[in-house]
Amino acid sequence: MLIDCGLFQERDLRARDWEQFPVQASSIDAILLTHAHVDHCGYIPRLVKQGFEGPIYCNAATADITKIMVMDTARIQEQDAENKRRRHEKENRRGPFPEVPLYTQVDAESCFPQLKPVPYGSFTELGEGVSFKLHDAGHVLGSAMIELKVRKDGEERVLLFSGDIGRLNRPILRNPTFFEQADYVVMESTYADRDLPDPEDTLDDFADVIRSTIGAGGNVVIPTFALERSQDVLYYLSKALYTKKLPPIRVYLDSPMAVGITGVFGRYVNLFDAEMQRLMRGKRSPFDFPGLHLISTLDESKSIDEVEGPAVVMAGSGMCVGGRVKYHLISNITRRESTILFVGYQAEGTLGRVIADGAGEVRILGQKYPVKARVVQMQGFSSHADCSQLQKWLFNLKRPPRRVFAVHGEEHSALQLVELVKQHGWQATAPQYLEEFELD
Repeated sequence: MLIDCGLFQERDLRARDWEQFPVQASSIDAILLTHAHVDHCGYIPRLVKQGFEGPIYCNAATADITKIMVMDTARIQEQDAENKRRRHEKENRRGPFPEVPLYTQVDAESCFPQLKPVPYGSFTELGEGVSFKLHDAGHVLGSAMIELKVRKDGEERVLLFSGDIGRLNRPILRNPTFFEQADYVVMESTYADRDLPDPEDTLDDFADVIRSTIGAGGNVVIPTFALERSQDVLYYLSKALYTKKLPPIRVYLDSPMAVGITGVFGRYVNLFDAEMQRLMRGKRSPFDFPGLHLISTLDESKSIDEVEGPAVVMAGSGMCVGGRVKYHLISNITRRESTILFVGYQAEGTLGRVIADGAGEVRILGQKYPVKARVVQMQGFSSHADCSQLQKWLFNLKRPPRRVFAVHGEEHSALQLVELVKQHGWQATAPQYLEEFELD
């Protein structure tokens, strides 16, 4: 079985997406999918194209959102491949990646029948002696932790795959599930090296940035991930507007994928926390407030920059590696009165990371632009548990697991988690790429 099947987004690692998959695709019996972010589900169509024919088990909300995510990713792949072909032809050169899409929209759609929704909280048999249960991870809508039980020769082992662990007391979703027993734990380490600001403090800082940019007559460009981050930002925007921390302002959600996913949220109110359900019952949905414009078509997107007066423009992708946000960056990054506001993690090697790290000049769609806009990065919006919360989650186990594997983090973060676990007296490892382990 395969736990998750995502795309690499870091510039230095993206070549791996084009390499032969480490195992024969047809040899995989099933995929267990924790959630629908592209770095967890985005490779599925290519794996299916290579011969994977098994079921893809996930929460129902994840199944619905995965369809949107991989279709949009395929569309961007097709557009980027064509744009690269034309640009390289004009410049008489070749780029580091093939001038063809990794997969097409037809490829993406072909994997839909293999998505098999399963609910939280009940075991599903995978084969003789192997079963799994999904638990709410509190990270994004439909996100799951996977409890895997393997029984052989009268013995049983419990493997726990954390997926991405949600932060405690965040808006919209419930808190992540905690566990008391596991033999092996494979857990994310994204923010194992730091603690993050309190979300309530972030709201005040967020409103301050927007107010000052409005006062200067500029736009606030927010590169946002379509899943959860867009909905979280809409939540905070609506809260700031209703509490008068912000004056009335135009807000554009310029992402067909984010618009579609926001629609999915309306079908899964049962997965919301109590506060969000109360807002929905009170007809104060954060996804429908005065001044909000949901943008789908390309013509609508282009018209945003023609509107006079300040605005908040939310567009994907969240790390600026593709999508419509690049065009809004081009329109605003040279304007001193505008602000580029990052509300999510920026991986090494991405355009978003380059801008966030303070570059004076950046290359966007083949052209260089000086960075004159104000650049602000806020970590308080993150949907990942920070260092303290990762430890709280892991050390809730009543006895030491045989080993903890620290994954899904930059090297220093993963190694920091390993060190914290070892200080607790437990065994821990940060696996290298393609490293294999035999579990007893």
